[in-house]
Amino acid sequence: MKVEGKLKEVLKKEAPAAIVTTGKDEPHVVGTWNSYIQLVNDEKLLIPAGGMKETEENLKHGQDVIMLLGSREVPGKSGAGAGYRLSGHASFETQGNDFEKVKSVHPWARAAMVVDVTNYEQLT
Repeated sequence: MKVEGKLKEVLKKEAPAAIVTTGKDEPHVVGTWNSYIQLVNDEKLLIPAGGMKETEENLKHGQDVIMLLGSREVPGKSGAGAGYRLSGHASFETQGNDFEKVKSVHPWARAAMVVDVTNYEQLT
């Protein structure tokens, strides 16, 4: 699915982003920064992973992720602040083009979390 409009603006603004995966007994949440996320071909997100070991382990049992992204700097539906819920399928890569793109910007990254966006909706 193509990422368009305000969501692209949100990704350019500095704000926290939450990533949710399914663990053995409960959901697991990890955070990153919008500015760390690279949008490739308007369909794929590349996220540097320094830690995220539990997230990586969870994805071995199911590739579904949900993300929450937002920015107070982008106008929302009814005032300041736009927020989005994004769904996709994710994997971790430690070699190849996607990993090299991440590593060139974030030398500390041990892996690239690659999220293929399947759906997103504006919440606020």
